[in-house]
Amino acid sequence: MRNHLQKLKTLLLALTLIFSVSIVANAQNRTVTGTVLDATLGDGIPGATVIIKGTTRGVPTDLDGKFSIEIQPGDQILVISFVGYNTQEVEIGNQTNITVNMEEDIQSLEEAVVIGYGSQDKKEITSAVVGVKPEDFNRGNVSSPAGLLQGKVAGLSITRPGGSPNGAANIRLRGLSTFGANSSPLIVLDGVIGASLENVDPNDIQSIDVLKDGSAAAIYGARGSSGVILITTTKKANKDGRTAVSINTFGTMDQATNLIPTLSAEEFVARGGTDFGSNTDWREELISDSFSYTTNASVSGGFNNTNYMASVNWRDNQGIVDGVKNERLNTRLNISQGALDNKLRFNINLSFSNVDSEDINDAAFRYATLYNPTAPIFENTEDANNRFGGYFQRDLFDFYNPVALANQQKFIGETKTSLASYRVEYDIMPNLTVSAQYSQDRRNTLSGAFWSRQDFQVGFGAGGSAQRNTFDRQQKIFESTIRYEQDITDGLNMTLLGGVAMQSTKNQGFNARVRQYLFDLGWDNLGAGSIRLGNNTDVSSFANEDQLNSLFGRANFNYNNTYFFSASVRAETYSGFGANNQTGVFPALSAGADFTQIFDMGIFNQFKPRVSYGVTGNLPPSPTLALGVFGNGNRIDIDGDPLTQNDVFVGIVQNSNPNQDLKWETKKEFNIGIDFGLWNDKVTGSMDYYTRNISDLLFNVPVATGAPNPFDPGRFNTASSTWVNLADLRAAGFEFALGVNGIDLGAVKWTPNINFTIYDKTVIESLSAGDLGFDELRFAPPGSPGQNNNPIIYNRVGENLGDIYGPRLLGLTDGGEYILSTTDPDEFEKLGNGLPKGEFGFANNFVYGQWNLSFFFRGAWGHDLYNSYRGFYENGDPASNTWNSVITDKTPTNPLVTSSPTFNSSYVEDASFVRLDNMELGYNFKTNSPNLNSFRVYFAAQNLFTITGYTGIDPEIRVTDLENGNGFTSSLSPGIERRNTYFQTRSFTLGVTVNFK
Repeated sequence: MRNHLQKLKTLLLALTLIFSVSIVANAQNRTVTGTVLDATLGDGIPGATVIIKGTTRGVPTDLDGKFSIEIQPGDQILVISFVGYNTQEVEIGNQTNITVNMEEDIQSLEEAVVIGYGSQDKKEITSAVVGVKPEDFNRGNVSSPAGLLQGKVAGLSITRPGGSPNGAANIRLRGLSTFGANSSPLIVLDGVIGASLENVDPNDIQSIDVLKDGSAAAIYGARGSSGVILITTTKKANKDGRTAVSINTFGTMDQATNLIPTLSAEEFVARGGTDFGSNTDWREELISDSFSYTTNASVSGGFNNTNYMASVNWRDNQGIVDGVKNERLNTRLNISQGALDNKLRFNINLSFSNVDSEDINDAAFRYATLYNPTAPIFENTEDANNRFGGYFQRDLFDFYNPVALANQQKFIGETKTSLASYRVEYDIMPNLTVSAQYSQDRRNTLSGAFWSRQDFQVGFGAGGSAQRNTFDRQQKIFESTIRYEQDITDGLNMTLLGGVAMQSTKNQGFNARVRQYLFDLGWDNLGAGSIRLGNNTDVSSFANEDQLNSLFGRANFNYNNTYFFSASVRAETYSGFGANNQTGVFPALSAGADFTQIFDMGIFNQFKPRVSYGVTGNLPPSPTLALGVFGNGNRIDIDGDPLTQNDVFVGIVQNSNPNQDLKWETKKEFNIGIDFGLWNDKVTGSMDYYTRNISDLLFNVPVATGAPNPFDPGRFNTASSTWVNLADLRAAGFEFALGVNGIDLGAVKWTPNINFTIYDKTVIESLSAGDLGFDELRFAPPGSPGQNNNPIIYNRVGENLGDIYGPRLLGLTDGGEYILSTTDPDEFEKLGNGLPKGEFGFANNFVYGQWNLSFFFRGAWGHDLYNSYRGFYENGDPASNTWNSVITDKTPTNPLVTSSPTFNSSYVEDASFVRLDNMELGYNFKTNSPNLNSFRVYFAAQNLFTITGYTGIDPEIRVTDLENGNGFTSSLSPGIERRNTYFQTRSFTLGVTVNFK
């Protein structure tokens, strides 16, 4: 700090003279002099600003920290500020000479940011790392940690189309990084790598840090290509050791919103639709307002050298359809203990969760939109056989009563997770620390499915069917690190980290499905199903285990708080790859410099350019892909009677060919960025530009059976597919974030924050591996009826991933028939792309006395969606006179479309949108109770409105296609809004938070 002060003295001499000359004497005024000192060093601070509060009149301090300022009648307070120090206010009174001792603002200079295996001062960060605190989280009924971050971090895309309480979020960092491996960022929860988001309740989170670029994530090696999200739950006790209790409880009402308009019963009949004599609003019959309840309670405290935090979180989220819910119980216990003058430290983190979910077949939403509005819910006449439980049904293709579908099919899930982590640290010397951590992460899922004997879609033909599945996962991790910190020379600090890690994961599961029941007994009595083979039946089980061993190290250097450098490397060996490629090395480098310590940057108190480069990897979705796994073959009926199980021969076949060269995907990422602060961090922000090259992407490709296997010399392909490292991708993007701390609007203080990301489209560089190669991969046919065979997503070498192709609609004939540019799929045109050009988030927080108001806008632009409702049900074809039609502002009416549904350009819509994602109004009551710290009441709302030209259910980005038929390749078909999408919901929440001390 002393060197810093000396550098400023000469630069500020001219400025001091200018201010001195500008002071005009006034007979009614008086002069106050003073000195501004560094409280630690006792030196004068040159260039500190001395302003009379409430005015713009002020002076800077001179070379020795002295000042002289004229005081007018009514002037009462001096405000003294300087970069890196806490601002002080001093009453003038009758004083003529004032001495001010300025304390360094440790928080602004040394705010800690969590990185891999430790933390760094914010000023030292040289990679693209973003920290998000609870005050910045999204508000309302947010049941997942992912929901807290939606729209808050530039480059982090979190999407959850529709409003299902059981819907999982799709998380992508800096776009798509893979299409065959794990595409979501790696989760590190309290140091436990690969933990599930289900292990933590949003209310228990203290901070979330996002490692965005390759250099920051490279310390996690083969798991860091999709980015890393670090979640910290530990909450410190009061400094005086008192116990603190916090209770937060709220209720939420959900309403369906943005329902696509359809023909009324009268309009449907007038168009020529089949009239069944009733008038039914099927969506009104299926959905209703739902009410959910949440209670969070936590207690924290400390005694001697022990701190603890325990919490219980209960959530009961109900869907807008009866039979849809998500009930969740999370419990957590964090304990820390210090011994031997705090040289020895123990940390125990335990968490347990139970999740009970109930669901319906999402096709009910489709049929509630398209089902004949003149059909009744129940049969009008007595059905002697009561075949369908009294529900109205007709033997027509793709025509099922949505209310019956919701009531006669049931799907449940019961998930139990536990995470136990034990950590010990010991300071061998003040600058040398060793640590060891062991964790166990368990997940057990039991699910059931049931189709009633009277269910027209599945159960009626199967005589009733039921299914039970189990999936168990156990992960054990041991890690040990040693950390050494040393001041090498005057001003040069070095921190070294080395470590070793071992991780083993075991997965196992079982599945059984039977049919032909005498009664609807469901999944709790599979033995009552008399048929165990054939359609609507299944018996299977599996188990696999893998091992990941790692060595890693990192070196950080800080020279005079001005120049910063970091280097890391991680070497990993994974058992799930081919024998020739089980070990990989992942290096990273980054550097930065704070120019305000070198140059006079004027209004900038921080201007830190930084540059980084890192290599990361990605593990496969299964540890058996390189092995050539065997499975059950065809069943051959010997005597012609499918019910005689003892006459069935079961063969063994190979599901995929072995690949001795299979290895991890590799991402090489270059990042250049700037962190900046202005006016003593009144305004802060960052900018980043990145390029990434991703190679050796994992993919399951078709091969010729009997041909030589190029990945296993001397053997032939015995299966029709092989997992290979097939593709190379290239992508780039620009990210910007800006925040302003407390803009004074009279009695109101406004804190805005904005971030946005501009994506360069992901380009497919190659689709080849050895002699295997493709010019393109086509996916995502619209479906039945009539559109099963023409995929609409073309992934071509040299083009953008996710391009939508199809015929262009040139017009309609007088009779309403399509006039298309072509019917040849090889001549289809590019119609759009499902990935966005950019995303943004704009947060606002207003404080007025004890009131606070926050609201958050989020949006995306440049992405297209295939509107499948229009693609199938916009036409008035007499052949489909049992289906209702959707009516939007894009629906042609003169003439009305009469062609059979055929995909074309008119159904690909620009889905850019701006959404008021959440809002909260709260009031903090004053309290005089010695045991009551705070009492707050709040009202929150989510998804209040959306501005968009898209006419489907939800303009949200679709990064995967769940109906693609292959979960490993679903990322290759973005931009599809399927007809089974759960309707959007709007939520209103009323809650209260009480903190005791």
